[in-house]
Amino acid sequence: MPIDTKVRRSYNQRNMGLFGSSGVRRIFDIDLLNLALKIGLVVGRDYPGVVIGRDTRTSSDALKHTFVAGLLAAGGRSYDAGIVTTPTLALAAWEFDAGAMITASHNPPEYNGIKLWNADGSAFDSVQREQIEDLVLKSSNGTAPWRKIGSSEICDGAVEQHSRHILEDISGKFSLKVALDCCCGAASVITPYILKRLGCDVIAINCNPSGFFPHPIEPTDENLGDLKRVTLESGADLGIAHDGDGDRMMAVDGKGRFIPGDKLLVVFARHLAAKEVVTTVDASMVIDEIGFKVTRTPVGDAFISEEIKRGGDFGGEASGSWIFPRSLLCPDGVYAAAQLVAIASQQELANIVDEIPDYPLIRGSIDNRGIELSNFKERLLAMEPVSIDDTDGVRLNFKDGWLLVRISGTEPKIRLTTEARSEARVNQLYESTIRLIREYTEEQGTKR
Repeated sequence: MPIDTKVRRSYNQRNMGLFGSSGVRRIFDIDLLNLALKIGLVVGRDYPGVVIGRDTRTSSDALKHTFVAGLLAAGGRSYDAGIVTTPTLALAAWEFDAGAMITASHNPPEYNGIKLWNADGSAFDSVQREQIEDLVLKSSNGTAPWRKIGSSEICDGAVEQHSRHILEDISGKFSLKVALDCCCGAASVITPYILKRLGCDVIAINCNPSGFFPHPIEPTDENLGDLKRVTLESGADLGIAHDGDGDRMMAVDGKGRFIPGDKLLVVFARHLAAKEVVTTVDASMVIDEIGFKVTRTPVGDAFISEEIKRGGDFGGEASGSWIFPRSLLCPDGVYAAAQLVAIASQQELANIVDEIPDYPLIRGSIDNRGIELSNFKERLLAMEPVSIDDTDGVRLNFKDGWLLVRISGTEPKIRLTTEARSEARVNQLYESTIRLIREYTEEQGTKR
């Protein structure tokens, strides 16, 4: 069967190295501290005024101070915004040369990291990340002369600024009962107050910013059992969940059912009357079939942000990152929560969701034991796809569905996503791919 390949500069061909697909993320240890110092030295050289925010992780304060030490030693100035969500920090960056968020987002609590933001509220793009990585790896970045060493200040009011920004755009009073799970992350300091200002009766779950996450931090169906239960038992109109830094938002309808991210993508796009939608290669084919003009990017909100600056009414990925470009070029889970409340005030959320067509879809992962996709690709082609797309990983398109295999940019895993028009077919595609990966791994292990 003929194969149609896209000949263009793909994400697979880029060496993302230190930054992965969404900033630096690693288990917190001395190596991460040393890396933060080096990144601070590089950033402080080219961006004289940097606003700094952090999530609630126990290691975030230590990592922040290490990054700031490098920044100041290079001659930069730091402005500490305290515990804030990532979108709060991105908005604050409008008044500075750059922003730095100390967070590992949805990764487990032992991880931490750094994500960098431009003065327009967008994430550092691939060119900027590569430039910083090159300088960090050269290890030739010295300190500024003693007369030019920078200093630090407190940046007050970032949360209040973000709150005003949202409430100026989404006005009105919505008499809804909302269950809210912030998982003891950074959204605890803003989302409960935004929803109350919008007139909601908020049932707060895990909304104290302790950094000791009561359940796995990624807002997935399997991690939100308490939110689903509380939403149903309390008679709430909907439930809302955030990850550790509040850039993601996922939801539960009034029947206590988790709403898949692919459907939330459609809900938001329709509400905004969007014509052009930017999403990732792993998003459902439903978004295409509904009739939007769709542009697909590699997985990761930084790529969506980079693309949406060229055009698009709305951007998002099924993991819960939603970008509303008229508001901010950063995924904003807090703004998304307010928008969803406005939507649910017009029509029961369960009915809106049920009207959206769907197909069986599986998202999963398997530990990566040294597989390089460039070598494994030939095994996948034996599945006889109609076409392939190497924008990010390898996506195989079939007449009745598709399959995506990609290397995670944030964890040592291989991500698998498959969707098909029948349950039997989606299971067959997923299980066949898992089997191919295991067989290939065993063969490579034998050769060693």
